Amino acid sequence: MRLSSRTPQHAPDTRIDRFTFFSVLFIVVGVTLPLILFPEQGADWVARAKVFMTDTFGVFYLALGVMAVLFVIYISFSDIGNIKLGKPEDDMEFNTASWAAMMFCGGIGASILYWGIIEWAYYYQGPPFGLEPGSAEAIRWASTYGMFHWGPVAWSIYLIPAIPIAYFAHVRHSPRLKVSHSLMPLFGEKFAMSNWGKLVDIFFIFGMLGGGATTLGLASPMVTEGLHELVGLPINIWSQVGVLLATTALFAYSAFRGLKGGIQFFSNINFYLAIGFVALVLLAGPTSFILNTGLESLGRSLTQMLTMMTWTESFGRFGEHGFKETNFPGDWTIFYWAWWLVFAPTVGLFIAKISKGRTIRQMVVGSIFFGSLGCSAFFMVLGNYGLFLQLSGELDVVNVLNTQSPTAAIFAVLNTLPMTKLVIALFTLLAVIFTATTFDSISYILASVVQREVDDEPHRWNRLFWAFTLCFMPAVLMFLGGLSTLQTASIFAGAPLIIIMTMMMISTIKAAKYDLHYQPDYSLSTIHIEELPKNSPWEHGATSEAPDGSVLAQQAEYEEIRLNLEEEEAATRLNT
Repeated sequence: MRLSSRTPQHAPDTRIDRFTFFSVLFIVVGVTLPLILFPEQGADWVARAKVFMTDTFGVFYLALGVMAVLFVIYISFSDIGNIKLGKPEDDMEFNTASWAAMMFCGGIGASILYWGIIEWAYYYQGPPFGLEPGSAEAIRWASTYGMFHWGPVAWSIYLIPAIPIAYFAHVRHSPRLKVSHSLMPLFGEKFAMSNWGKLVDIFFIFGMLGGGATTLGLASPMVTEGLHELVGLPINIWSQVGVLLATTALFAYSAFRGLKGGIQFFSNINFYLAIGFVALVLLAGPTSFILNTGLESLGRSLTQMLTMMTWTESFGRFGEHGFKETNFPGDWTIFYWAWWLVFAPTVGLFIAKISKGRTIRQMVVGSIFFGSLGCSAFFMVLGNYGLFLQLSGELDVVNVLNTQSPTAAIFAVLNTLPMTKLVIALFTLLAVIFTATTFDSISYILASVVQREVDDEPHRWNRLFWAFTLCFMPAVLMFLGGLSTLQTASIFAGAPLIIIMTMMMISTIKAAKYDLHYQPDYSLSTIHIEELPKNSPWEHGATSEAPDGSVLAQQAEYEEIRLNLEEEEAATRLNT
């Protein structure tokens, strides 16, 4: 078997893949049009769908969270983690600060502002494990569960598609930023190029739109409430849709400018604004309470992570035997894992795109560390400030939440801070830019997926089209109303992805292990995949995976080279 050149020589085919493009549009219209025509029945359908999906597939969402954590641990501690994403001479495309900012802002969005302030209030009055609402234990878990839901498990789910897509894009130098292409080691090149492979990409795109609907549906009312506080904008569904369109125009402009001209610029602004806002609340609020409670909650979220990951409330249905059913896993943990799952294609593709020049281990560890740390900071400061107001009696946040709305509760908390107008202005601006930095990333990746191949960046008109398409589904769901409706959009859209994500993990390990056999330096701290087998078992119609005699001879030659390299490294270390 000969080894192939590292870089494809043909010019990229940047035409639109019509099958993928129009199939996605057909699904979006097919899902949202009945909800527009039959709004009352649509709300009932959505409620039934949530119950069905949670009861039927809930355990599979939880199992995926466990598998994701095991997968990233294996990748980090195996030889695969040493592989560099790119050529030996490739430098990191973005410095660590910009890389962390883009990854965090692109992966979280304005939802961190929404849930960071009030998520604890839901757990306070509906705690897990059958605890009494408002009890001391309920309060402890209320300050903990947010960090868990936005912590290492979430970022591990993001990395399931990020690792294989980064590997095929930067190591195998594929011009196709497609999920189907990363499944070639399991199903072959013919599958990836067929309509069945494109169907996988379509499911992923629909998942992106479902997750985007959830996030935009939460962000628009929050921005509308902020503008009401600042300039008296009326709070109704039409003003929320107007805010949605204005925000869409902003992230469309960012996507139009491209990865460095728009997305990196907005991400850096967003990052520093977020740090400033969190620091302001920390210093203006009860600093000692926030830090003490935050540290304790962080420790509990880490030490009890396995318990929270695997709790299914399996005995909740036996209420007559003393077990209290709360439906907590279905309402929260399953919803969150589904939400991260439908966002994983977008965030994973984006993380893969911006991580060129790093090793796979650096990408994995950096994503989990910076992502989890950033989310924890929001919950430690904003969440515990709201909890302090509740416990001290300064503001009954839970009552405002139950009698008015979640956004009213958020701004009731903000109104207790000094320099209220400035705080609300900063919060609203941050919500807008957070939304923009998330959805310019999504529209950029959507445009990449529907092109046959990508040359540098997808077409500008293509990016603009998906930017405005993104706001269609959340606008419809906002008219139906309710958090449950938005949660269902994520859970329903994520169901097909459970199987696809599992296959991606297996495919990644298979491809990387195969390629490592042909590298003379696979024992080094940083592995450069210098050359690739010309005919991998899954490419060019190859059918057998068993190495022939020439391959065995090549492996023996590489093993000799590897031993020589190890001896040279050992001698160098001794001399040093």
